[in-house]
Amino acid sequence: MKVVSFVRNGKSSYGVVSGDGIVDVGAKLGGKYADLVAVLKAGALAEVESAAKGVTADMKLDGTTLLPVVPNPGKIVCVGVNYDEHRREMGREPPGHPTIFVRFPESQVAHNQPLLKPAESDKLDYEAELAVIIGKRGYKVSENDAFSIIAGYSCYNDGSVRDWQTHTGQFTPGKNFVATGGFGPWMVTADEIPDPQALAIESRLNGQVMQKSNTELMTFNIRKIIKYVTTFTPLEPGDVIATGTPGGVGTKRNPPVYMKDGDIIEIEIEKVGLLRNPVKNA
Repeated sequence: MKVVSFVRNGKSSYGVVSGDGIVDVGAKLGGKYADLVAVLKAGALAEVESAAKGVTADMKLDGTTLLPVVPNPGKIVCVGVNYDEHRREMGREPPGHPTIFVRFPESQVAHNQPLLKPAESDKLDYEAELAVIIGKRGYKVSENDAFSIIAGYSCYNDGSVRDWQTHTGQFTPGKNFVATGGFGPWMVTADEIPDPQALAIESRLNGQVMQKSNTELMTFNIRKIIKYVTTFTPLEPGDVIATGTPGGVGTKRNPPVYMKDGDIIEIEIEKVGLLRNPVKNA
């Protein structure tokens, strides 16, 4: 099942992708759940699926204003330098533990919405990543149980303002300019992707392949990431983990390649989907 968050008639809602359309499940359930986070907190994905089954789509997917898959996550936890090729191109030593930083919801935009290149920098870089969306509360979760708290997966572009990222040893400023990270187009539920560690992942800038890899090449796999993160903080329904990017980022190309006004950046992940964002000046 593909679950989307969107705006219809000026109101936010959520629904299920059906062919080339969307079933507005939020409306069909009469506002029982305010948003996707509320659905996840209630453990109601099966109810959402049932409400959409055999029903005619309410609107076309193309032309609908989508929202980030989870518009209001409590936490966006990101894993840095989590593919060896990317670690080597960034000149870093092999890590003993996952490199963790956070993003804020204001830094996210949806599929087809513009990423905004900040006026303060010309170094807005792309990062193709698999996003993990949490479906159940988890604290001190073992590797064996890690998949049990996952609701589904999406595409993520962990857009990075590189000069601000390297002002200090902390990544936060360069990862949190408003509207610099793409998240979408939908969440594919976990039952459709039994092995998230075997997915082709690719980024394309104006049609040119920039990154091409596979999630099997993560340094710390999803089970290890969830175990590590939930050791120090609980993960709640609707929380998001961006699991790191492969090699090929723009800042380490010769010459460097950064996103600019008028560009189109696409992130495509096997079995998950394609996230597309134009780039505009803020």
